[in-house]
Amino acid sequence: MSTIERPQSTYGGLRGLIANFATRFSGLGEAAGRRFNDLMPKGLYARSLIIVIAPIVILQSVVAYVFMERHWQLVTHRLSAAVTQDIAALIDIQKTYPQDRDYETLRRIARDRLNLMVEILPPEPLPISGPRPFFDVLDGALSREIALQVGRPFWIDTVGNSALVEIRIQLEDNSVMKVFARRGMAYASNSHIFLVWMVIASLVLIGIAILFLRNQIRPIQALAAAAEDFGKGREVVGFRPRGASEVRAAAQAFIEMRRRIERQIDQRTTMLAGVSHDLRTVLTRFKLELALLSEGPETEALRRDVDEMGRMVEGYLAFARGDSGEPPAPTDMEAFLKELAADTERSGHRVSADFHGEPIVTVRPDAFRRCLANLVGNAARYGDAIAIVGHRDHRWLTVTVDDDGPGIPADRREDVFKPFLRLDDARNVDEGGSGLGLAIARDIARSHGGDITLSDSPLGGLRATVRVPI
Repeated sequence: MSTIERPQSTYGGLRGLIANFATRFSGLGEAAGRRFNDLMPKGLYARSLIIVIAPIVILQSVVAYVFMERHWQLVTHRLSAAVTQDIAALIDIQKTYPQDRDYETLRRIARDRLNLMVEILPPEPLPISGPRPFFDVLDGALSREIALQVGRPFWIDTVGNSALVEIRIQLEDNSVMKVFARRGMAYASNSHIFLVWMVIASLVLIGIAILFLRNQIRPIQALAAAAEDFGKGREVVGFRPRGASEVRAAAQAFIEMRRRIERQIDQRTTMLAGVSHDLRTVLTRFKLELALLSEGPETEALRRDVDEMGRMVEGYLAFARGDSGEPPAPTDMEAFLKELAADTERSGHRVSADFHGEPIVTVRPDAFRRCLANLVGNAARYGDAIAIVGHRDHRWLTVTVDDDGPGIPADRREDVFKPFLRLDDARNVDEGGSGLGLAIARDIARSHGGDITLSDSPLGGLRATVRVPI
């Protein structure tokens, strides 16, 4: 029995090890993928440039490497080998055949036949070799060939004179053969022209790609800006479909969507204007009939009901209309908040108003005033102390309204923005009204491209935060 269970146990342990390794490898792959996504640019223009430029850079790098490895170095090695063979032949001539006093014949053969300048120096030590250049194919190739073919102590200088290469070789009698060769004889000096032209061609192609991509990205940016302006309730001026066919199709779809939304809003506004006219006519008759009746408790109760009905009708119309027809205009938020605080103080509340940053913000003034007035009115209904604070940075306008009232439970804060909803808790939103105050305020904030959130207030009550883009 034990002989059967042991292989199964070993197999199970191996499976667990493989599964553990696969899990760790998968986790590393996901982490690497997230890291790569974090490093990648987020904009379409930058990503498109990478898609175009990366293949060009990779291709040019491969071509340059192959050229350097297969052509440039190979040619340099062969040229260096040829020069070294000539020098080796001169050394054999000097050693084998008798020479005249000043080695004139040897120098003439080297000058006329081999295009080399040769001098025989008296016995002296070779110069101390300096540091080898970091990127010099000639120095390495020539050193290897001299060591291989000549086999004598030598010293070379490939950087002292840009046009010549100096070579010194110590002979058997300790004299020194000094050789000057043109750099072009041992080095493929014109090969860099290929690299220069390759780089220039790459830069030209990248420049053309940047110009074309910029022209293709601009219609997308214009479409995004138009959609953002329309979402903030601003007038979209001068927008028309441009660019590639797909971008034109998206732009045309946006224009049609905007027309349908505007047509729907116009139809709703027209219908509500008619309803408003009819209901106000009936309410006016009620008020006239009440004016003709004698004063009494019943008459006063009916008059309060008629007034309440009038306020409810106005609230319904304001919610449905949304003040969408008002054009945006620069508004002094600091002055507006102080005016709102002064109006609220007249009702007997303690109100403070403060603003930080540049006060001029482009909003729809009447709509935004109604939004903040609803929030401040809601705070004044349930609290005694109110704090209004505005802040403007380079992207957002933020206004907070704090009160010391009973607040709203955290799980019900989103529910109070629903139209006609009233809470049964101590803080009954829009008590005595239509239940549309916060709904209207959020609708106005969202029509500006922002939103309203509720949270706990440092004063102990509720904090309403309005945040809209500037």
